[in-house]
Amino acid sequence: MYESTTQVRVRYAETDQMNVVYYGNYAQYFEVGRVESIRQLGYTYKDMELEGVMMPVVELNVKYLRSATYDDLLTIKSTIRELPTDHRITFHQEVFNEAGKLLTSGTVLLYFLDTATRRRTQMPPALHHRLEPYFVQ
Repeated sequence: MYESTTQVRVRYAETDQMNVVYYGNYAQYFEVGRVESIRQLGYTYKDMELEGVMMPVVELNVKYLRSATYDDLLTIKSTIRELPTDHRITFHQEVFNEAGKLLTSGTVLLYFLDTATRRRTQMPPALHHRLEPYFVQ
């Protein structure tokens, strides 16, 4: 299992009139978590795109438990529980406040697509190589 964390501070523009983070912004927080989790492996989305592979989101499931507000420091935990063996990858994601309370959780399913053909493809070998050690039994 691969797990990473990253932090973001809630910006004023991400909140509504009630000073609460607008629910749609959690998809962006999840994206920050995914991008940074891959970066922590020494690989980037940009590297993947240069290799001719993109990763569109095909499914997003979110459960909202508590609210985040302006200036909160959030910790985004991103977990890959299974090493992908085909064109799909699932990230399990959680957002915590500074007190360590779980605010939001969800899963994001993405596909690996060939940039030129827009058809499903396998995970880039460079990413697979970096993830594989986390799944050795």
